[in-house]
Amino acid sequence: MLVLQDIHVYYGAIHALKGISLEVNEGEIVTLIGSNGAGKSTSLKTISGLLRPKEGSITFNGADLTRVQPQEIVSQGISQVPEGRHVFTNMSVLENLELGAYLRKDKAEIKKDIEKVYTLFPRLQERKGQLSGTLSGGEQQMLAMGRALMSRPKLLLLDEPSMGLAPILVKQIFSIIKEINKTGTTVLLVEQNAHMALSIAERAYVLETGKIVLSGNAVELAKSEAVRNAYLGG
Repeated sequence: MLVLQDIHVYYGAIHALKGISLEVNEGEIVTLIGSNGAGKSTSLKTISGLLRPKEGSITFNGADLTRVQPQEIVSQGISQVPEGRHVFTNMSVLENLELGAYLRKDKAEIKKDIEKVYTLFPRLQERKGQLSGTLSGGEQQMLAMGRALMSRPKLLLLDEPSMGLAPILVKQIFSIIKEINKTGTTVLLVEQNAHMALSIAERAYVLETGKIVLSGNAVELAKSEAVRNAYLGG
């Protein structure tokens, strides 16, 4: 479904991604793990069109996305939940969800999709008229995910969904990610909590300083001594 081939990305003189290649197949949950500054978020921003690679190519369902504008990438079926959530704090929960469907014109279907989001995240239904800035961190994460789903993505990019959340909420968010995947959305997950990420993913890539150093089956990687020592606390 998604193929990155030899992607190089720079921030000014800093070589952030040094020739990464990866693929995501339809229906999978694939995770990118690695320490801070390894290039995980940079990889997602490059797929979303927010950063331009200097070299390499990105294809999605056979179409070249390497030089495509971000809103066009959303219309092709890729949606990103950014790190830090970035909900529109002075707008209500419902208004945030409606904004997620800004490229769509099918009003009746948009309503149905809002109901689907409320089924996944009952808390959002309870808070639908509330200003998003008054929500807790966990509720804002749910809203950011719900908003991304409103564009009906074929591929959902999740950047650090567990960041800053209490352990009980982390479990809840990860079980919802599995639920979203079961309903037919492919997921590419960037996550600092390697243990949780590997527990729900089929495959994983390990990034270190802008390079992929390991890849393979998530269960096997979780058992690997190198991964355990570096990311799972031994």
